[in-house]
Amino acid sequence: QVQLVESGGGLVQAGGSLTLSCAASGSTFSTYTMGWFRQAPGKERESVEATWGSGGSTVYVESVKGRFTMSRDNTKNTMWLQMSSLKPEDTAVYYCSAERGPFTYWGQGTQVTVSS
Repeated sequence: QVQLVESGGGLVQAGGSLTLSCAASGSTFSTYTMGWFRQAPGKERESVEATWGSGGSTVYVESVKGRFTMSRDNTKNTMWLQMSSLKPEDTAVYYCSAERGPFTYWGQGTQVTVSS
């Protein structure tokens, strides 16, 4: 089992930047596929980007390509989501996830609000 704690959310003006962090407990962080999801009010949770234990990653939301960068440090059990050129439509609760086999673990979420 792994426990996840997100941080770094907040209120930012359009065009600004934020970096979210996700700290994981446990010693097998590198074996998990880590992901960032977001859920805007009234919408379903969507996968933003995922990164494999080896470091490769896939972006799932076209609108964040070129603006969001996901990274992880397996030695620190931490991953980040660097967000730049933020838009009001990026407003959502952002969650990190850890997946291995049939199990998926979630953090508590961190609110990102982008004002126009």
